[in-house]
Amino acid sequence: MIRSDRRSWPLAIGLALLAGYVDAIGFQHLGGYFVSFMSGNGTMLAVHLVRPGPADGGVAMLAMLLALFVGGVMGGTLIRLVLPRGGQAAVLVLVALLLGLAGLDARLGWGMAVAMGAANATFERDGEVSIGVTYMTGTLVKIGQHLAQAVAGRERWRWLPYTLLWAGFVVGAGLGAWLYPFWGMAALHGAGIGALAAAAVAWRWRPAA
Repeated sequence: MIRSDRRSWPLAIGLALLAGYVDAIGFQHLGGYFVSFMSGNGTMLAVHLVRPGPADGGVAMLAMLLALFVGGVMGGTLIRLVLPRGGQAAVLVLVALLLGLAGLDARLGWGMAVAMGAANATFERDGEVSIGVTYMTGTLVKIGQHLAQAVAGRERWRWLPYTLLWAGFVVGAGLGAWLYPFWGMAALHGAGIGALAAAAVAWRWRPAA
């Protein structure tokens, strides 16, 4: 997230909030599996493979979630390649559709992982993700790096947008944890509406022809 991305900070923070919200709902709905935090799923997959429990279905669930997430990244990236101008908005419409369907029918809950993978194609530069909105370990590393720069008297405030990104994710996760016991999967409708609002912003900011 460099200076040229400054206009994108509010949208990125909003999407991080959405990702935390969906991840908390998915975590509760799936009984302790993540739909956004794939590093955690990777660690759990390794543990389940090395120390399997009796009739352990965790391996299959974790492998499926990882595959769905990667599939979502691929789908979002292909949309960006096919639609160089409106691709960002189209990706977010896809995210909204997947979350809305999961909110309507819990059997479509797998769409949460696909949506979270696709959301990472929102911010791209030269074919690579420029701002990751669903994984925060790299964001924490950036916070630490830029705080060190600030202590050294350089680039005093560059840690701030990364901190806001991380905080957005945590606040969203808190909201998801709070609302799921009351609304269940229907709480995803709020995330779908949020993704549509983000798509409208992205469409407004699409590059000129």
